[in-house]
Amino acid sequence: MFSCVKPYGDQNYSSLKRSCLRRKVLFEDPNFPATDDSLYYKGTPGSSVRWKRPKDICEDPRLFVDGISSHDLHQGQVGNCWFVAACSSLASREALWQKVIPDWKNQEWDPEKPNAYAGIFHFHFWRFGEWVDVVIDDRLPTVNNQLIYCHSNSRNEFWCALVEKAYAKLAGCYQALDGGNTADALVDFTGGVSEPIDLTEGDFANDEAKRNQLFERVLKVHSRGGLISASIKAVTAADMEARLACGLVKGHAYAITDVRKVRLGHGLLAFFKSEKLDMIRLRNPWGEREWNGPWSDTSEEWQKVSKSEREKMGVTVQDDGEFWMTFEDVCRYFTDIIKCRLINTSYLSIHKTWEETQLRGAWTRHEDPRQNRSGGCINHKDTFFQNPQYIFDVKKPEDEVLICIQQRPKQSTRRDGKGENLAIGFDIYKVEENRQYRMHSLQHKVASSIYINSRSVFLRTDQPEGRYVIIPTTFEPGHTGEFLLRVFTDVPSNCQELCLDEPTRSCWSSLCGYPQQVTQVHVLGAAGLKDSPTGANSYVIIKCEGDKVRSAVQKGTSTPEYNVKGIFYRKKPGQPVTVQIWNHRVLKDEFLGQVHLKADPDDLQALHTLHLRDRNSRQPSDLPGTIAVRVLSSASLTAV
Repeated sequence: MFSCVKPYGDQNYSSLKRSCLRRKVLFEDPNFPATDDSLYYKGTPGSSVRWKRPKDICEDPRLFVDGISSHDLHQGQVGNCWFVAACSSLASREALWQKVIPDWKNQEWDPEKPNAYAGIFHFHFWRFGEWVDVVIDDRLPTVNNQLIYCHSNSRNEFWCALVEKAYAKLAGCYQALDGGNTADALVDFTGGVSEPIDLTEGDFANDEAKRNQLFERVLKVHSRGGLISASIKAVTAADMEARLACGLVKGHAYAITDVRKVRLGHGLLAFFKSEKLDMIRLRNPWGEREWNGPWSDTSEEWQKVSKSEREKMGVTVQDDGEFWMTFEDVCRYFTDIIKCRLINTSYLSIHKTWEETQLRGAWTRHEDPRQNRSGGCINHKDTFFQNPQYIFDVKKPEDEVLICIQQRPKQSTRRDGKGENLAIGFDIYKVEENRQYRMHSLQHKVASSIYINSRSVFLRTDQPEGRYVIIPTTFEPGHTGEFLLRVFTDVPSNCQELCLDEPTRSCWSSLCGYPQQVTQVHVLGAAGLKDSPTGANSYVIIKCEGDKVRSAVQKGTSTPEYNVKGIFYRKKPGQPVTVQIWNHRVLKDEFLGQVHLKADPDDLQALHTLHLRDRNSRQPSDLPGTIAVRVLSSASLTAV
């Protein structure tokens, strides 16, 4: 994975460190200097801030003291509890933090080799589809010799302060970390996909079945190495970081550090009774102030759990910011959960393997509507179809599809001010099985994301077999920006951008002809088909000028619903479109009937219910059954 890590800002860690050691100087980062510009994008921090190296803050500085732990972290003066919560989650996953903090043993201070230290560190973050290597020096902002931002329990432990500095460099400055987004940090630490869940809107506190289903999904994400956080929305500025009577803090991101089903009872009784409680362990980034309700550190509920089970869960009674809650209480008191799934694409894994497609795109402006790619959301019907469009196939009878769009992260600097995100989202449409060109009219919408000015927007959806088009947009038309589209399916989806509006003209067009009409045929279903004892196992084939579209088999029914579409660019509009129904048999499929469609643009009747005919062209005779077909034809090839 890390063979293709790119140096951020063209700074190569190894060569910079070698140069410093050769010259016997400590590294000073020219790209993120120890000045106010690295602290604030507006305002001034005051003259009391001093940039100091760890060796000037304490004796015997260390990257880690007694390993890495979620207990190490404390939030500083900047409002970045979201980042600290993400770091707490990261610290509980050895495989993940060792990716973010590469070759950490070589980066550790070595008291026996003081000359091997060059004041330089590097960290890996996943940004916009690739891993980047961020180099920093070890000068950290302090007031009265105390770190003013993220710091550790141990005065001589610096891993969290250094990771935070590297992350601030990516964001442009420390102030840019104020009021950020846990979901973004979790993605940047893992390359995974963040899924936000609104607990209030979903009414999980009162709907037990939905709550149990959500707990299973949260447990699965946790057991497969994903990262999770929870928070309570602050509606007003006064609400921000207000402490509730139950001990929880509003507007505050909590890391979820464990998820488990806890066995109640003692001894053999616990084993045979096997009553279990859905439990979550959370951590407050302040490192103190905990939940004081049921199952809090000193509550009597813990008497229901055996000593061995408590030890297994690591239950402590210190005010260390870490505490347990039932999942029901989590859903009652918290408003949001963010799950960051680690997407497994390795065929060697025993867990579910996803097929991933990553495509880069952009919303761009152009005077020519055919080349404009910034049409805004569906509210702007005149320009909506000018947005970028991406096609993908679901190749199983039904498949779970994960879709994420991420806009390029914005930097906040004194020169350019705060980097604001665009409000973005996307819609998904079921289209014709053989579509190869861009959509120009509305088709059946099957799913829609939220629109939000977040860096990334995620949607999980289950869809039946067929072809689909994703249209990612900004909320308002005319806004420009780059984005990354990620599509995950169980089997390869052939996801690709639709670039052409219609078939291209070539030097052969004059000889072979060029389409004069476009026709969309939508076969809805059939009724009264020739029956067998078990019902027909029928399917439809739509044929036009050598092109054909076939539906899935509808089993055991004489009234099938095919809901299949085909689109045809017709060079010979005088020739009809043929729709045939066949009965699927083991040895040889049986013909059940067909209809011919003129598909004339002047035909104002869109929906036709037609009797099936046999294939005898001289004397067409009716066969049992009718077929319902919706037809749309136009002389304009960009009408559909």
